[in-house]
Amino acid sequence: MKIFAALPVAVSVLLALLCPLLSSAQSSQWDTFPDTWTATDALGRSLPTPAEVGPPRVNKLVGIFYFLWLGQHGEQGPFDITKILATDPAAMTKSDSPLWGPLYVPHHWGESIFGYYVCDDEGVLAKHAQMLADADIDAVLFDVTNQLTYPRSWQALCRVWDRIRQRGGRTPQIAFLCPFGDPKKVVSELFDQLYGPGLYPDLWFRWEGKPLILADPAMLGEKLVVSQHDSAPELRAGHTLGQSFAAQKAFDSVGGCFPTWRTTDAAMRLTLYRGGANGERLASREFRRVADNAWLALELASPLPAGDYYLEMSEAQGTVGWWTSSKDALPSGQAFTDGVAVTGDRNIRLNYADERLSRVRSFFTFRKPQPDYFVGPTGPSQWGWLEVHPQHAFTNAAGQIEEVTVGVGQNAVEGRLSVLSNPRAHGRSFHNGRQPGPEGQDFTGRNFAEQWKRAFELDPPFVFVTGWNEWIAGRFDRKAPFYQPGPVTFVDQFNREYSRDCEPMNGGHGDTFYYQLVANVRRFKGARPMPPVKPSPIRIDGRFDDWARVEPEFRDDLGDPVQRDHRGWGKDSRYVDRTGRNDLVAAKVSFDERNVFFYARTAAPLTPPADPNWMQLFIDSDRNPTNGWLGYDFVVNRTGVSSTRTTIQRHTGKGYQWAAPVEIDCRIGEKEIELAIPRVVFGLTPLPAALDFKWADNLQQTGDWSDFTLHGDAAPNDRFNFRAAIP
Repeated sequence: MKIFAALPVAVSVLLALLCPLLSSAQSSQWDTFPDTWTATDALGRSLPTPAEVGPPRVNKLVGIFYFLWLGQHGEQGPFDITKILATDPAAMTKSDSPLWGPLYVPHHWGESIFGYYVCDDEGVLAKHAQMLADADIDAVLFDVTNQLTYPRSWQALCRVWDRIRQRGGRTPQIAFLCPFGDPKKVVSELFDQLYGPGLYPDLWFRWEGKPLILADPAMLGEKLVVSQHDSAPELRAGHTLGQSFAAQKAFDSVGGCFPTWRTTDAAMRLTLYRGGANGERLASREFRRVADNAWLALELASPLPAGDYYLEMSEAQGTVGWWTSSKDALPSGQAFTDGVAVTGDRNIRLNYADERLSRVRSFFTFRKPQPDYFVGPTGPSQWGWLEVHPQHAFTNAAGQIEEVTVGVGQNAVEGRLSVLSNPRAHGRSFHNGRQPGPEGQDFTGRNFAEQWKRAFELDPPFVFVTGWNEWIAGRFDRKAPFYQPGPVTFVDQFNREYSRDCEPMNGGHGDTFYYQLVANVRRFKGARPMPPVKPSPIRIDGRFDDWARVEPEFRDDLGDPVQRDHRGWGKDSRYVDRTGRNDLVAAKVSFDERNVFFYARTAAPLTPPADPNWMQLFIDSDRNPTNGWLGYDFVVNRTGVSSTRTTIQRHTGKGYQWAAPVEIDCRIGEKEIELAIPRVVFGLTPLPAALDFKWADNLQQTGDWSDFTLHGDAAPNDRFNFRAAIP
């Protein structure tokens, strides 16, 4: 049976190799140095500095689970569980409550900062690229485990992210987590629609030099499998176990399933013979550190023809056996012990050769995904996606640690797969082996922190974080096939506590899990130091040439002012925001004995300074996040801006309140602005060790942190600040 449509694979592979070279030649990267930015979240937690985390570490990568399904399974609702329970706290006991949507229909656990969006909203996709790149995320791993590939969603994302890269911006790369049990259909579609035609190759996340795909390669083609068993003879040192079989057609791998009874130091050898145990030796391999119940196979350099063969297990070290059925499970084969036929058949898996499939297998680096949260890897070259603490190390074929999972929450109860609507599941506050009651749910991310701590201990090359933007779960009833469901049941997401998204939410914990993600990625990967300010004499004269000698240059993303106009979730829903105006791209700071000077540059000519909320500068002069507005002690350009004069205002009171304005000098050019702030205005003599600052255009002055994310343009993005180190 062919599972892949015919494509000119050789041509596709050639294009895939050439296209990254062509793409990189089209644009040079505009590095904004986000690992040097500072931020303090709503809980008062500041990002670790480069001095605290050390320099960038080589071969340390982070991926995050990303969901393509919002708006792809119908758009009834939105039904927001959090809002439903606020209306009726007893609704979880009322399966017939009119507040609920229909059975199996998606329900949101909460509302994203971007609203109830759908996954082809280009404004949201662009912002996701920016936020994840700022967090130093290397890859997003798309969830296609439910046999759907969501081409409309990934095509929209690739289109937007490729556009960002073409103008020099950074985005994560992409990979796919395929169905755990039967990935044939999904791998086929992805190869036919994305990889085979060579689309967006610069976005492909590569592992060991090839595009990574999380799928079991042994499950892709036609095969002969004996998996039923009722015993497991242990292989003793100096003895052999074997299985004869008749291959009906050419095959390219053969193996079996081997228990180690939870030991981790077992080793053994598999050898393939033609005909029988005394026949021609065709292939052999030693397997070390055999995982319990692992399916291990001899991968053949070239297919062997149909015929009679014998697979032998020998050279046992430690405790290892071979799962066996006492029944005649394979009529064309026979089990053996020390070369003597015995009753029954061993577990065996034979993959038949397929030239087309062989090319697909050679195109990707495969890692078999482990669905289980508890047992860890059952063989080499597996990756997890979510586990309970303490997480396991997933290793490659050589036994080297390769990947570790980190989760925000887990639908696990008492060591079993359950539902997140069960109050004993592992929510965001789970830690030290227990889930606290509502009084102990403080939304500081204790579960997330504990899992990151374990990842730091294991220190793998790759950390898989779950997750970014799942947001929805179908409604089930008590018949749900999970441990301890209820009359109203939600499996993978439920509410603010029992959910696992890092994308900021509207209300609730806001962006705290995003900055917890940023902080821990930085601890894992390290960060570059930003050089101290190299000042130069500045004249506020509108010529701007004297700024060329000032270093460093603080940068913001190109082309990111907010422009959004897209349908939302549900009937007649639409999100429109056209507040993006001036595209901030660079800033500098200088100083002398009397003044501190600030400079900003935009990508296109500045709009008139009479525009509302025009080119505002926020300054945190004492780097104390507990005072000021979001820590900012001063704002410039909020009032009284002209071509030569502007004002600075000190924060006063609480919230977004500012004292009487003080005039200062400024000049405005076509794409540039410069200004001088006397030190006496700051009250800073001498200057502090550093100043934190941010430029923002067309802030809507809501008084909330989300203003920087949702409106206009901010440099740097979101809650981040530039830090000017004063030598």
